[in-house]
Amino acid sequence: MEFVPFLILLCLFLCACFYILTSILLPQRPANLPPGPPPLPIIGNILQLGQNSHQTLAKLSKIYGPLMHLKLGIIDAIVVSSPELAKQVLQTHDQVLSSRFHQAATDVDGHNKVSMVWLPAASRWRVLRKICKDQMFSLQRLDASQGLRREKLKKLRDYVQECCDSSRVLAIADAAFITSLNLISASMFSMDLGEFSSDSSQEFKDIVNGLMYAVGTPNLADYFPVLKPIDPQGLKRKSALYFRKARRIFDDIIDQRLKGSESKNDLLEALLDMNRNNESELTRSDMTHLLLDLFVAGIDTTATTVEWAMAELVRNPKKMAKARNELQTVIGEKGQVEESDISRLPYLQAVFKETLRLHPAGPLLVPHKAEADTEINGYIVPRNSQILVNIWAIGRDSSIWTNPVSFEPERFLDSKMDIRGQDFELIPFGSGRRICPGMPLAYRMVHLVVASLIHNFDWKLEQGIKPQELDMKEKFAFSLKKAVPLQAVPVKLRVRDISEQITM
Repeated sequence: MEFVPFLILLCLFLCACFYILTSILLPQRPANLPPGPPPLPIIGNILQLGQNSHQTLAKLSKIYGPLMHLKLGIIDAIVVSSPELAKQVLQTHDQVLSSRFHQAATDVDGHNKVSMVWLPAASRWRVLRKICKDQMFSLQRLDASQGLRREKLKKLRDYVQECCDSSRVLAIADAAFITSLNLISASMFSMDLGEFSSDSSQEFKDIVNGLMYAVGTPNLADYFPVLKPIDPQGLKRKSALYFRKARRIFDDIIDQRLKGSESKNDLLEALLDMNRNNESELTRSDMTHLLLDLFVAGIDTTATTVEWAMAELVRNPKKMAKARNELQTVIGEKGQVEESDISRLPYLQAVFKETLRLHPAGPLLVPHKAEADTEINGYIVPRNSQILVNIWAIGRDSSIWTNPVSFEPERFLDSKMDIRGQDFELIPFGSGRRICPGMPLAYRMVHLVVASLIHNFDWKLEQGIKPQELDMKEKFAFSLKKAVPLQAVPVKLRVRDISEQITM
């Protein structure tokens, strides 16, 4: 018991020593930094981040402006909270501001040195991006794999129907996670890794949530590099545990594929072909690191966005009825939503955009790093500073959006604003060279899963909770999750029920 206070004191002592040494040895910082809250000695503004740092930073930006400086230990952090400045960071100065920090929690088996997410935007990173685009996210690849997604969506609808028939409460987050898990694993491995009626997906849920928590939690070892060997919060140890579990699973899948004789039309087969043709370009270790990036990011962001969309629709029954009526008009009562139908569902597209405006999966994007001093709006973004683009704050800015905290998909019906990185008021997938490569697949998956959940079904909250009483609190752990999971009972609807809801 006495060891814990001693360790904390030791960490603080080492931080103080490191702070003094770096203050003496490192070159002086530029004088014209952006404004920001006064830092405390040694720790700077760390205590001001809070549990939901995207919300805290949004409040601070209203005091200090949309370009704000914070001191986090020895790290200079620059927070951007306006579309104009986001464009300068992600587009105008993209080349010099698109690098990454090597976070302590990602330094497991050298992951942060080979990961597409954490590599600098250089030659090796470009190779991995091209592999992802060509082998998984190209229009040709996505169209060819529609049948796989159709099968997974049928399983989701069958499960919802089972819950409906038995009046059983369904956890939306769990259903969305298992569906996302199987959609991703089908594209990557041509196999399902989860089942709705068993606990088979729990290990994968633990891996994804554990890694997101370890990477998303503010880490003293990042703010004071002298603490990295100590790992005072245990975040690297947690990350290593889940990272190695995932790699063991991927290694087993690869071994099974290599033992078999049947060729599959999936990402793994494409990676193995590249490995056989030129092992120096893509080693087996490279494969598992890349699979981990795609696996964690693809499942978490899709499942999280689906739950937020469903929570907003359940909370706003008239919006739910409008989306359902559109599906009824375009698809019909018995039909299944196809990917080719998305372009004919403008209200569903608007629901998607409005969900991402209010609840972006990555509210601060993945932090960027400045490779050189860069002038923005008369201020200096110093070399090696961490850059946070607060798209959550941009999405709730009253100078940009009317009724910014209200869920109003209608605002996008007559708008040409898109989510593909050119309209900086709405950049849930980022922009510039670091834009999320999985955006085309995520776009299809979220639309299809939400449509499958609301087409011919209504949702009733348990224990007599009224829709307007639904808890919408957020929990930030690298991605933006719903603090209280959404649970509801599906109710089968007839065509007459749908029309009646519209006129209520």
